[in-house]
Amino acid sequence: MDYSFLDFLTLVGSLGMFLYGMKTMSEGLQKVAGDKLRSILSVMTTNRVTGVFTGLLITALIQSSSATTVMVVSFVNAGLLSLAQSISVIMGANVGTTVTAWIISILGFKVDISVLALPLIGISIPMLFSSKSRWKSWGEFIMGFALLFLGLSYLKSSVPDLQNNPEALAFIQNYTSMGFLSILIFLCIGTFLTVIVQSSSATVAITLIMCTQGWIPFEMAAAMVLGENIGTTITANIAAFSANTSAKRAALAHLMFNVFGVCWCMLFFYPFTSMVSWIVTNYGPGDPHALTAFINSLDPETVKLITSEQKITDPDLLALQKQLMMLQVSVSYSLSLFHTMFNILNVCIMIWFVNLYVRICSAIIKPPRENEDEEFKLQYISSGMLSTSELSLMQAKKEMASFGERTYRMLGMVKEMYDEANEEKFLKILNRVEKYEQISDRMEVEIANYLTKVMEGRLSDEGKEEVRVMLRAVSEIESVADSCKNLARAIKRRNDAKSVFTEEQNHDVKHLFLLADKAVVHMNEILNKQETSRDDVSLSYNLENEINSYRDMLRNKNIDNIDNKAYSYSDAVYYMDIVSECERLGDYVLNVVQAVVEKKI
Repeated sequence: MDYSFLDFLTLVGSLGMFLYGMKTMSEGLQKVAGDKLRSILSVMTTNRVTGVFTGLLITALIQSSSATTVMVVSFVNAGLLSLAQSISVIMGANVGTTVTAWIISILGFKVDISVLALPLIGISIPMLFSSKSRWKSWGEFIMGFALLFLGLSYLKSSVPDLQNNPEALAFIQNYTSMGFLSILIFLCIGTFLTVIVQSSSATVAITLIMCTQGWIPFEMAAAMVLGENIGTTITANIAAFSANTSAKRAALAHLMFNVFGVCWCMLFFYPFTSMVSWIVTNYGPGDPHALTAFINSLDPETVKLITSEQKITDPDLLALQKQLMMLQVSVSYSLSLFHTMFNILNVCIMIWFVNLYVRICSAIIKPPRENEDEEFKLQYISSGMLSTSELSLMQAKKEMASFGERTYRMLGMVKEMYDEANEEKFLKILNRVEKYEQISDRMEVEIANYLTKVMEGRLSDEGKEEVRVMLRAVSEIESVADSCKNLARAIKRRNDAKSVFTEEQNHDVKHLFLLADKAVVHMNEILNKQETSRDDVSLSYNLENEINSYRDMLRNKNIDNIDNKAYSYSDAVYYMDIVSECERLGDYVLNVVQAVVEKKI
């Protein structure tokens, strides 16, 4: 067969254009509606059914189940979604991704959308250079859409001419007549291709082209589509590789869901594909099995003529070309329907076993003992329906107290890393502190959003005032977490500079840590109390004054020590960074206490 290396590169380039177009289109849409999609994802997951519809909606919009699952994994990693919620969203994403196959089937094989590709690129160019980011994002979407179908068009025209070279097709045909073993072989091929290409949509496009060219029969293409459902899970597992335990469990659940789905489908493979064929034959364009017989009934020269881009004038050839296109549409419709029906049925079956998936994944992937408390999820409030106003406030108070406990653990990590000499252990603690700070940011947003919703309900003036107090307190607690992270980074800068503190400096810093520790402990006691008094706030004022006085004393002593050359000026800078940040942490703690206590008494 006359198929050179250049032709192969053209094929790879066509696939690359298709993938790049899909990536650009997906990213453009995510930029246009990214915040809305994230808010939908975090709110519309109150139960497994809404979770499924949320995953379906978002994936259908952004045309990438991988993007949705990676987003879900990141949300689980940040603690915004529970494992059960994430599983239902991923189930919906599997259904949503089937929309891509329908778009390719309807536009890619029925309409020559590639003719409009260059004009669409022309429309997108001015938008890409727009100063408004929204217009720029729409430009990316249109550009990606055009490149996707341009790549698909090139992909169809750059595949090897197997009709004129039947001997090249022999090795494929050898594997298509081995009964159920052939199904398993093509299942593995579909999985392998998707793992390599990293896009189930691209592999579905390749499968559609292989089937519409008559290379493989409908059943083998259906088996490849099943394999693609397994292969696409690799993206989420890669995304979860460096994430926390909950995110790893979500990615594992995605793999298990698709593998179990393929297992039951393989048991009923022939009846299932026969049902799809019957539906498309009786209610669609025609029998998907007829294409292979039609191509085999023609001589290679005729097939070459009716599949080429050349203009045909012979009426007989035109009729054959029209018949071929109709049969190609029937095949592409059948594969798209198979893909959609499989995923919908799989969700309908597996949605009842979400809790079982959670238990299995939790049993397989256990959290490292030292990181058990990093598996964050809001304990007392959810992003769904609110309880009664009074109960909602009680739940928010409990969540706020939990938030305070988290900041105390962060301070404990800072004290631990101050004396840590082992660099590997030091960096591990630093990563945990930074992870906690990210979770704190999420907690602040979630609690604040919840309180805002509570305020929109029927609340008394006292209730509304309490919500305002809690909003301020939550913001200040997050500032305490920020301060802990700043302390950790200040210690890291000291270590990076190989700065060594004197024994006196270490004693002073540790004393400040002790005062800060007392202040945070007292803050948490107040957050957990139902009733507070003047004595509570007085102790916080005393601790804050003690921290301020000690900071002022250390500042003056530091100037004298520099003059006396007790340590270098650079050592003094790192030392005062830590001292000053401790004082700021004390200020934030007092702000929390003032917000909570002084409005109550």
